[in-house]
Amino acid sequence: MPLSVKICGLSTPATVEAALGAGADMIGFVFHPKSPRFVSPDAAARLARAARGRVEIVALTVNMTPEAAEDLANVLKPDWFQLHGDEAPGLAEATRQATGCRILRAIGVETVADVTRAGIHALAADRLLIDAKAPKDAAYPGGHGRPFDWNILAALDPGLPFMLSGGLTPETVGAALATVRGLGVGIIGVDVSSGVETAPGVKDAGKIHAFIAACRAAG
Repeated sequence: MPLSVKICGLSTPATVEAALGAGADMIGFVFHPKSPRFVSPDAAARLARAARGRVEIVALTVNMTPEAAEDLANVLKPDWFQLHGDEAPGLAEATRQATGCRILRAIGVETVADVTRAGIHALAADRLLIDAKAPKDAAYPGGHGRPFDWNILAALDPGLPFMLSGGLTPETVGAALATVRGLGVGIIGVDVSSGVETAPGVKDAGKIHAFIAACRAAG
Protein backbone atom coordinates (compact mmCIF):
# COMPACT_ATOMS: atom_id res chain seq x y z
CA MET A 1 0.00 0.00 0.00
CA PRO A 2 1.51 3.40 -0.94
CA LEU A 3 2.39 5.68 1.95
CA SER A 4 -0.27 8.32 2.61
CA VAL A 5 1.09 11.81 3.27
CA LYS A 6 -1.03 14.39 5.08
CA ILE A 7 -0.23 18.10 5.32
CA CYS A 8 -2.20 19.56 8.22
CA GLY A 9 -3.02 23.06 9.38
CA LEU A 10 -3.26 24.72 5.97
CA SER A 11 -4.77 28.19 5.88
CA THR A 12 -3.86 29.92 2.60
CA PRO A 13 -4.52 29.24 -1.11
CA ALA A 14 -0.78 29.23 -1.84
CA THR A 15 0.03 26.52 0.68
CA VAL A 16 -2.96 24.42 -0.33
CA GLU A 17 -1.68 24.61 -3.90
CA ALA A 18 1.83 23.72 -2.72
CA ALA A 19 0.50 20.59 -1.00
CA LEU A 20 -1.48 19.61 -4.09
CA GLY A 21 1.41 20.29 -6.45
CA ALA A 22 3.85 18.32 -4.31
CA GLY A 23 1.61 15.26 -4.31
CA ALA A 24 -0.02 15.21 -0.88
CA ASP A 25 -2.69 12.56 -0.34
CA MET A 26 -4.57 14.35 2.44
CA ILE A 27 -4.83 17.96 3.62
CA GLY A 28 -6.12 19.09 6.99
CA PHE A 29 -7.89 22.18 8.29
CA VAL A 30 -7.87 22.98 12.01
CA PHE A 31 -11.08 24.04 13.75
CA HIS A 32 -9.74 24.43 17.29
CA PRO A 33 -9.93 28.18 18.12
CA LYS A 34 -6.85 28.13 20.37
CA SER A 35 -4.60 26.80 17.62
CA PRO A 36 -2.47 29.21 15.56
CA ARG A 37 -3.68 27.20 12.53
CA PHE A 38 -7.38 27.83 13.16
CA VAL A 39 -9.57 28.59 10.15
CA SER A 40 -13.29 29.22 10.02
CA PRO A 41 -15.54 26.68 8.31
CA ASP A 42 -16.34 29.12 5.50
CA ALA A 43 -12.66 29.91 4.91
CA ALA A 44 -11.79 26.21 4.88
CA ALA A 45 -14.58 25.48 2.42
CA ARG A 46 -13.18 28.10 0.05
CA LEU A 47 -9.68 26.61 0.36
CA ALA A 48 -11.02 23.10 -0.18
CA ARG A 49 -12.58 23.90 -3.55
CA ALA A 50 -9.27 23.55 -5.38
CA ALA A 51 -8.50 20.31 -3.56
CA ARG A 52 -11.77 18.42 -3.78
CA GLY A 53 -11.43 15.29 -5.84
CA ARG A 54 -7.63 15.57 -5.86
CA VAL A 55 -6.87 14.76 -2.21
CA GLU A 56 -8.79 13.69 0.87
CA ILE A 57 -9.95 16.57 3.04
CA VAL A 58 -9.65 16.32 6.83
CA ALA A 59 -11.43 18.41 9.47
CA LEU A 60 -9.40 18.50 12.71
CA THR A 61 -11.57 19.08 15.76
CA VAL A 62 -11.07 18.95 19.53
CA ASN A 63 -13.90 17.64 21.69
CA MET A 64 -16.53 18.91 19.25
CA THR A 65 -20.09 17.72 19.76
CA PRO A 66 -21.63 15.54 17.05
CA GLU A 67 -24.16 18.30 16.39
CA ALA A 68 -21.44 20.88 15.78
CA ALA A 69 -19.51 18.37 13.68
CA GLU A 70 -22.59 17.85 11.53
CA ASP A 71 -22.87 21.61 10.97
CA LEU A 72 -19.19 21.76 10.03
CA ALA A 73 -19.56 18.82 7.67
CA ASN A 74 -22.44 20.52 5.90
CA VAL A 75 -20.18 23.50 5.13
CA LEU A 76 -16.84 21.81 4.42
CA LYS A 77 -17.94 18.36 3.18
CA PRO A 78 -14.74 16.66 4.40
CA ASP A 79 -13.77 13.06 3.83
CA TRP A 80 -12.47 12.60 7.39
CA PHE A 81 -12.90 14.03 10.87
CA GLN A 82 -9.68 13.98 12.86
CA LEU A 83 -10.56 13.86 16.57
CA HIS A 84 -7.63 15.38 18.42
CA GLY A 85 -8.92 15.85 21.95
CA ASP A 86 -9.83 13.38 24.69
CA GLU A 87 -12.92 12.09 22.90
CA ALA A 88 -14.23 8.75 24.14
CA PRO A 89 -14.84 5.98 21.57
CA GLY A 90 -18.57 6.63 21.83
CA LEU A 91 -18.12 10.22 20.68
CA ALA A 92 -16.10 9.04 17.70
CA GLU A 93 -18.93 6.74 16.63
CA ALA A 94 -21.51 9.47 17.20
CA THR A 95 -19.45 11.84 15.03
CA ARG A 96 -19.30 9.25 12.26
CA GLN A 97 -23.06 8.77 12.41
CA ALA A 98 -23.76 12.51 12.42
CA THR A 99 -21.42 13.42 9.58
CA GLY A 100 -21.09 10.32 7.40
CA CYS A 101 -17.32 10.84 7.47
CA ARG A 102 -14.51 8.48 8.32
CA ILE A 103 -12.79 8.98 11.67
CA LEU A 104 -9.06 9.55 12.13
CA ARG A 105 -8.41 9.32 15.88
CA ALA A 106 -5.30 11.12 17.13
CA ILE A 107 -3.58 9.62 20.17
CA GLY A 108 -0.82 11.46 22.03
CA VAL A 109 1.93 9.18 23.28
CA GLU A 110 5.06 9.52 25.38
CA THR A 111 5.44 6.11 27.02
CA VAL A 112 4.81 2.45 26.21
CA ALA A 113 1.75 2.62 28.46
CA ASP A 114 0.31 5.38 26.26
CA VAL A 115 0.86 3.21 23.20
CA THR A 116 -0.82 0.15 24.66
CA ARG A 117 -3.89 2.22 25.55
CA ALA A 118 -4.23 3.43 21.95
CA GLY A 119 -5.93 0.20 20.94
CA ILE A 120 -9.12 1.03 22.84
CA HIS A 121 -9.92 3.62 20.17
CA ALA A 122 -9.30 1.33 17.21
CA LEU A 123 -12.81 -0.13 16.90
CA ALA A 124 -14.45 3.31 16.92
CA ALA A 125 -12.03 4.82 14.39
CA ASP A 126 -11.24 4.05 10.78
CA ARG A 127 -7.60 4.89 11.36
CA LEU A 128 -5.35 5.97 14.22
CA LEU A 129 -2.89 8.85 14.13
CA ILE A 130 -0.09 8.43 16.65
CA ASP A 131 1.24 11.83 17.75
CA ALA A 132 3.55 13.10 20.45
CA LYS A 133 1.80 13.94 23.69
CA ALA A 134 1.40 17.70 24.09
CA PRO A 135 3.08 19.58 26.97
CA LYS A 136 0.93 19.63 30.11
CA ASP A 137 0.35 23.38 29.90
CA ALA A 138 -0.35 23.46 26.16
CA ALA A 139 -3.32 25.47 24.90
CA TYR A 140 -3.93 23.02 22.06
CA PRO A 141 -3.19 19.30 21.75
CA GLY A 142 -1.07 18.97 18.58
CA GLY A 143 1.31 20.77 16.27
CA HIS A 144 4.02 21.50 18.85
CA GLY A 145 6.93 20.10 16.86
CA ARG A 146 7.70 17.52 19.55
CA PRO A 147 9.02 14.14 18.42
CA PHE A 148 8.81 11.05 20.60
CA ASP A 149 10.82 7.85 20.81
CA TRP A 150 9.54 5.95 17.78
CA ASN A 151 10.74 2.65 19.26
CA ILE A 152 7.89 2.63 21.80
CA LEU A 153 5.55 1.86 18.89
CA ALA A 154 6.76 -1.74 19.09
CA ALA A 155 4.00 -2.10 21.71
CA LEU A 156 1.29 -1.54 19.07
CA ASP A 157 -0.77 -4.39 17.67
CA PRO A 158 1.04 -5.12 14.36
CA GLY A 159 -2.31 -5.44 12.58
CA LEU A 160 -3.43 -1.93 13.56
CA PRO A 161 -3.12 0.59 10.70
CA PHE A 162 -1.92 4.03 11.76
CA MET A 163 -0.38 7.28 10.61
CA LEU A 164 2.68 8.73 12.33
CA SER A 165 2.95 12.33 13.47
CA GLY A 166 4.89 14.30 16.05
CA GLY A 167 7.75 16.64 15.21
CA LEU A 168 8.44 15.19 11.77
CA THR A 169 10.42 17.35 9.34
CA PRO A 170 11.83 16.93 5.83
CA GLU A 171 15.13 16.02 7.49
CA THR A 172 13.79 13.40 9.92
CA VAL A 173 10.85 11.71 8.22
CA GLY A 174 13.03 9.22 6.33
CA ALA A 175 14.66 8.01 9.54
CA ALA A 176 11.29 7.86 11.26
CA LEU A 177 9.85 5.67 8.53
CA ALA A 178 12.87 3.36 8.54
CA THR A 179 12.72 2.95 12.32
CA VAL A 180 8.99 2.36 12.56
CA ARG A 181 8.86 -0.01 9.61
CA GLY A 182 11.64 -1.99 11.25
CA LEU A 183 9.35 -2.61 14.22
CA GLY A 184 6.95 -4.60 12.06
CA VAL A 185 3.90 -2.45 12.88
CA GLY A 186 1.19 -1.21 10.53
CA ILE A 187 2.32 2.28 9.53
CA ILE A 188 0.42 3.43 6.45
CA GLY A 189 0.99 7.18 6.49
CA VAL A 190 2.61 10.26 7.96
CA ASP A 191 1.26 13.62 9.05
CA VAL A 192 3.07 16.95 9.36
CA SER A 193 2.15 20.45 10.47
CA SER A 194 4.80 22.41 12.39
CA GLY A 195 7.61 20.63 10.53
CA VAL A 196 6.78 22.51 7.33
CA GLU A 197 6.42 25.94 8.94
CA THR A 198 8.61 28.99 9.45
CA ALA A 199 6.53 30.05 12.50
CA PRO A 200 3.47 28.55 14.22
CA GLY A 201 0.71 28.55 11.63
CA VAL A 202 2.89 29.87 8.80
CA LYS A 203 3.39 27.11 6.24
CA ASP A 204 6.32 27.19 3.82
CA ALA A 205 5.80 25.90 0.27
CA GLY A 206 9.42 24.83 -0.08
CA LYS A 207 9.27 22.79 3.11
CA ILE A 208 6.03 21.16 2.02
CA HIS A 209 7.65 20.07 -1.23
CA ALA A 210 10.77 18.87 0.60
CA PHE A 211 8.75 16.87 3.13
CA ILE A 212 6.71 15.06 0.51
CA ALA A 213 9.81 14.42 -1.61
CA ALA A 214 11.52 12.86 1.43
CA CYS A 215 8.49 10.63 2.04
CA ARG A 216 8.46 9.44 -1.58
CA ALA A 217 12.20 8.82 -1.49
CA ALA A 218 11.68 6.62 1.56
CA GLY A 219 9.22 4.52 -0.47
